[in-house]
Amino acid sequence: MLHIVNKSHRQTGSLASCLRLAQDGHSLLLIEDGVYAATKAGAASAGLADALARLKVYALRPDLEARGVAAALAEGVIAVDYTGFVDLVAEHPNNQTWL
Repeated sequence: MLHIVNKSHRQTGSLASCLRLAQDGHSLLLIEDGVYAATKAGAASAGLADALARLKVYALRPDLEARGVAAALAEGVIAVDYTGFVDLVAEHPNNQTWL
């Protein structure tokens, strides 16, 4: 299962709900403002740091760069480009977008 979160953890509870319901081994892709949770500071406050032990976590590189946080990527989060985004969707027949 691929979970996709596009909102900042400071704007909505979408990421918190996702992390609560995602099962071990699932993947999480952070896009748009969701990438703020992929930063070192954001991962701690969003609860993402703990989730890295059980989920594969990805962040969309163009969104990281657009927000000026690419250099602050948390350890364990994998940055992907648009091709990587497509590959993740193709690799996971089931996906859930958290709005």
